[in-house]
Amino acid sequence: MKRTLIGDTPKLIGKKIKLSGWVNVRRDHGKLIFIDLRDRTGIIQMVVIPDKSEAYNTAREIRNEFVIEVEGLVKERPGSQAKDDCPTGKVEIEVGEMKIISRVEGELSFDVSKKELDLTLPTLLDNRSLSLRNKKTNDIFRVYSQILKSYGEVMRDYGFLEIKTPKILSSATEGGANFFKIKYFKRDAFLAQSPQFYKQAGVGAFERVFEIGPVFRAEPHFTSRHVNEYTGLDAEMGFISSYKDVMNQLEVVMKRILRDVERHCKDILAECGSEFFIPNKFPNVKLTEALEILRKEYGKESEGIDIDPEGERLISEWAKKTYNSDFIFLTHYPSSARPFYVMPSPDHQYTESFDLLFKGVEIATGGQRIHEYGRLLANIRRHRLNPADYKDYLEIFRLGMPPHGGWGLGSERILQKILSLQSIKEAILFPRDVKRLTP
Repeated sequence: MKRTLIGDTPKLIGKKIKLSGWVNVRRDHGKLIFIDLRDRTGIIQMVVIPDKSEAYNTAREIRNEFVIEVEGLVKERPGSQAKDDCPTGKVEIEVGEMKIISRVEGELSFDVSKKELDLTLPTLLDNRSLSLRNKKTNDIFRVYSQILKSYGEVMRDYGFLEIKTPKILSSATEGGANFFKIKYFKRDAFLAQSPQFYKQAGVGAFERVFEIGPVFRAEPHFTSRHVNEYTGLDAEMGFISSYKDVMNQLEVVMKRILRDVERHCKDILAECGSEFFIPNKFPNVKLTEALEILRKEYGKESEGIDIDPEGERLISEWAKKTYNSDFIFLTHYPSSARPFYVMPSPDHQYTESFDLLFKGVEIATGGQRIHEYGRLLANIRRHRLNPADYKDYLEIFRLGMPPHGGWGLGSERILQKILSLQSIKEAILFPRDVKRLTP
């Protein structure tokens, strides 16, 4: 008999079927044994009665997380008051045959069948293979899957070609010290801090490109918003008029992602109590104006032209109050705070760049890039860098490049803010931070 998925059982009342999955929980009531079985599509209650002696004896052996195979009759559940968003709660399986496929060795560290895992973050992550089986934890990554799917779809809809760029490089892309050095045969190499140089090369060949891929940053952060390996949603687009074209495109992308999550993950959002508002237009202010707003509205002084995490939170609070927007663009960051390839503003103290904040956290950085060879060469020197170190990169521009720009978007930060997770590490299957290299 072919395996049936639990999610299909409501359509099969009166049919004999075969199910396979994990034992979510076993409950004994008198002589009856109730088992909640879990597969990728849901959870269903099964009933084992003493009359089915072989299946009954097997049921008495099983424990939570055993992998089993069952054949039985789909029946309407007596007195069912299940909600329409959980149709499997309206049916149950009267078990006829049961087979243990795989047993749990030793004791489980905790019960994953609970609605809430009341665990510290280290315990949750140390036992990741088990904690991922909890429905609420599992659902986080169903939302994440939708984010990644929607990003790819909307980028293709707007003519972007998906590319994959190398993650082992001969030099550190962004310069500075936040890179991981590795041994590459008899040479030193570096893990990519971003796909920036290669996606710009992609513009020279394909005009519009995007990538979903890992990014490595050797920053010793101990915060709820930083990790050392994350999945970036990058893009670069040619023939732009200004950085505003990039902002407008990113706004379209974010709106599409959120609308798709609302549509396809509404049950999970409701279960988590997650709320977000998609405004008609994302507000934008210059960074210097934002700092002045912080000073006037919140009495917050800044050192130089810079904004810290508290400032990002407060300016997002202001955007919500003023524009009813969970998003705000901050533009024109100083040249000293941006890489050499970012287009300077007419006032060279600033750049044609932006950050996008979502619910108080920066989720994207982007802007217009320098596309003229001579100007780029001069800016490399202005940043006190050696042009010889960027020979291959400069070759892209020597061959002729259109005006272009793009962004780097942190996928896990989007997920963290959508679901209001306490730490970004909850949004990563197996996170890597300063202290964590396992599991």
